[in-house]
Amino acid sequence: MTTVIETQVQYNNTYMMSTTEDYMTQEEDWDRDLLLDPAWEKQQRKTFTAWCNSHLRKAGTQIENIEEDFRNGLKLMLLLEVISGERLPKPDKGKMRFHKIANVNKALDYISSKGVKLVSIGAEEIVDGNLKMTLGMIWTIILRFAIQDISVEETSAKEGLLLWCQRKTAPYRNVNVQNFHISWKDGLALCALIHRHRPDLIDYSKLRKDDPIGNLNTAFEVAEKYLDIPKMLDAEDIVNTPKPDEKAIMTYVSCFYHAFAGAEQAETAANRICKVLAVNQENERLMEEYEKLASELLEWIRRTIPWLENRVAEQTMRAMQQKLEDFRDYRRIHKPPRVQEKCQLEINFNTLQTKLRLSNRPAFMPSEGKMVSDIANAWKGLEQVEKGYEEWLLTEIRRLERLDHLAEKFKQKCSLHESWTTGKEHLLSQKDYETASLMEIRALMRKHEAFESDLAAHQDRVEQIAAIAQELNELDYHDAASVNTRCQGICDQWDNLGTLTQKRRDALERVEKLWETIDQLYLEFAKRAAPFNNWMDGAMEDLQDMFIVHSIEEIQSLITAHDQYKATLPEADKERIAIMGIQNEITKIAQTYGIKLVGVNPYTVLSPQDITNKWEAVKQLVPHRDQMLQEEVARQQANERLRRSFAAQANIIGPWIQTKMEEIGHVSVDITGSLEEQMNNLKQYEQNIINYKSNIDKLEGDHQLIQEALVFDNKHTNYTMEHIRVGWEQLLTTIARTINEVENQILTRDAKGISQEQLNEFRASFNHFDRVSEMGLITVFNFQKRNGMMDPDDFRACLISMGYDLGEVEFARIMTLVDPNNTGVVTFQAFIDFMTRETAETDTAEQVMASFKILASDKSYITVEELRRELPPEQAEYCICRMTKYSGPDASPGALDYISFSSALYGESDL
Repeated sequence: MTTVIETQVQYNNTYMMSTTEDYMTQEEDWDRDLLLDPAWEKQQRKTFTAWCNSHLRKAGTQIENIEEDFRNGLKLMLLLEVISGERLPKPDKGKMRFHKIANVNKALDYISSKGVKLVSIGAEEIVDGNLKMTLGMIWTIILRFAIQDISVEETSAKEGLLLWCQRKTAPYRNVNVQNFHISWKDGLALCALIHRHRPDLIDYSKLRKDDPIGNLNTAFEVAEKYLDIPKMLDAEDIVNTPKPDEKAIMTYVSCFYHAFAGAEQAETAANRICKVLAVNQENERLMEEYEKLASELLEWIRRTIPWLENRVAEQTMRAMQQKLEDFRDYRRIHKPPRVQEKCQLEINFNTLQTKLRLSNRPAFMPSEGKMVSDIANAWKGLEQVEKGYEEWLLTEIRRLERLDHLAEKFKQKCSLHESWTTGKEHLLSQKDYETASLMEIRALMRKHEAFESDLAAHQDRVEQIAAIAQELNELDYHDAASVNTRCQGICDQWDNLGTLTQKRRDALERVEKLWETIDQLYLEFAKRAAPFNNWMDGAMEDLQDMFIVHSIEEIQSLITAHDQYKATLPEADKERIAIMGIQNEITKIAQTYGIKLVGVNPYTVLSPQDITNKWEAVKQLVPHRDQMLQEEVARQQANERLRRSFAAQANIIGPWIQTKMEEIGHVSVDITGSLEEQMNNLKQYEQNIINYKSNIDKLEGDHQLIQEALVFDNKHTNYTMEHIRVGWEQLLTTIARTINEVENQILTRDAKGISQEQLNEFRASFNHFDRVSEMGLITVFNFQKRNGMMDPDDFRACLISMGYDLGEVEFARIMTLVDPNNTGVVTFQAFIDFMTRETAETDTAEQVMASFKILASDKSYITVEELRRELPPEQAEYCICRMTKYSGPDASPGALDYISFSSALYGESDL
């Protein structure tokens, strides 16, 4: 930056009539109010005189007395020629009054020709030396040629100059520019303007607010010495005047604006670069955030799938129920946040791509394996494994439940059988018949026949034990080895009993011919007591038999069977009385005939007391069985209530989810309202959906109670908890995606200046050619909605309907724009981007290069010092880290290549 800035004011000859007239309308009363203050008149006389001389000295002249030196019109015409750069008509050389009036009129006519409305100012007043009119004329010239063309951020003239001052002095302490009078009294605002553009001229940190005269004089002296801005004001006049003259302050401040006009161009270039770099930094941050979130989600899926693929069954029901509880925790606690992360990941990806398109950047391509489609495929694999894992858990629990029941039943039957076979081998191995009498031999024979009858009766139990053992093996019972060992022992013992029984019969038959007497009554007792005893054993076994049911119908079936059994008790009691009658008959005969009965019945081990005791035991087991059946009835009724409660809620929630999905689909394609109205409607739907979450949680609670009660079916509803979960997750994802689509449409509309009517026309055309597709992610839910995409044939028909003349080559080129990834479909967002591509106003690599070139003072490279001086620290360091060294023939130490850097920002090769 040079030591002295040459003040070279360039005036724009083009003039907008309405702007000047509007502004001048505000100045019509200057001569009636403002100049009545002598202090203001003094300030204006000095300021306007200095301003005129700053231009007249370029022509080698100046004025001393503003109201006297302009009277002949010659210097007035010269002043206008200097500041406009145009030639005025040749002045009259005479010294008569009419010559002077003619010259002043030529000057006034030229001012009027520039669209300036002169109010109450005539040539006669100027010629007569009217100070008030002369000052008003000079102020009109200053407004037209020094202030009117100032433009800052869509504001111009006085407002533009004020905004420029506010922007430049905003970072400085004790400076608050709100006007052109009292805001400048302490001199800090003027010093701040100089320091902002030339920090080497003033040490702002040493200035004090309580020294206004010192501050003002410092600014005046520095401006005159280094900036070629003449001193137009007196510090004492400004400080001692309650409200300094606004026109004098504006005139002086406008000189600073024109003096620093060159620096403004560099600042504009720096602002453009900052804007571009800020967009690039934000995009990089979003890319890094996407990569991080995608990596975490994929890593969680990678860790979770092996856990769900583990099908190693536990050996106990408690351990399997713990596995089921762990799976419930996964579904309730661990998975929902990941569902939200997956949805947020897709939203972030769509938003990033939209921002990249709007900022004219290349589309974002995630790292290999981290595309949205890759994450969707991984998620799909997770859900497939998850579904199989839950089915396996429930199957294993049913299997273990069945195994526990069979194992207990096996133990009970084995215990009964082993109890019955105890001592039987020893009994069959005795040779007591060798020393027995005839009666004893016959008794032994009958006893053996009774035993054979008993043995045949127990054949069914042995077969049942073998069948249960086989089923336990088929169901992979964990203690199958001990079951097989016990079953094999029983079978071996049974075979041995059969062999021993046959041997004893053969022996008894050989000696049977030797014996002739047999006690028929004992035999009849034994024959009738044995089957009755077996019946009672079977009855006790049935009454103590364990059962497992899953419905009220099944327990009712057991109750019916039990009632049928109880109906047979009177007949059994008659049989018992008959058997006991045989024993009574034996006793009666013995008493009658004086027979002494020694020992027990030789034909059976059963005594009348055994029959009586066992009968009493059977009668006691009947009410116990009644109680067990009634308790099971109560449990099944409770399970039925759980089924009905779950079904009642599910039959409401399922249709509700379906209705909301359809309503969201209608809102997303609705073109009757604005995008903001669609967004508000979608936000309301989203809030309603969030508020509905408590119903899902309550249904989850009921579902947990059902699973804890081991209820596996429900005939009252077609909805399962899995259906509801998937439908709910799909609803959350759909509302989030739809909101994101509308947000991206708003971004596109605002960025590209699309009106609501244009957007509605685009939507109507798109909807007309968009085909309806079926969504079948859940079998229970059947939704229909527009899929928001067109295939190439529909897109071609849409373009033709809108007046495009398409050949194959042109259409192929358009498809590369709207479908760069060759997915085979055109989204509504891509459709809007294409329709508005011609009107988009975005920064280009060439514009950024031009901005860097300004900062580099037209060099082909830029230095680190220039970047740090012109850019904010964060953007400067960003450029320094990414720019490569400049290797051209004019390179200097530390030179950086801003051309390749600008090209890289937009994904282009070096220009």
